[in-house]
Amino acid sequence: MANLKIKLVKSLNGRIQKHKANAAALGLKKIGDTTVQPDNPCTRGKLAKIGYLLQVTEEQ
Repeated sequence: MANLKIKLVKSLNGRIQKHKANAAALGLKKIGDTTVQPDNPCTRGKLAKIGYLLQVTEEQ
């Protein structure tokens, strides 16, 4: 199964609370944090909400 490598590239300051909560649910707290998440509909939904803050790459 494929995984997604997710990196926070923009600040969470001034963002709405739901977007901050999505970032926290992905394990991202500050700029430069990275995490590896499974590629499933739940993760894709979170990425759709805060994709403008992230850099996403696929891993095998």
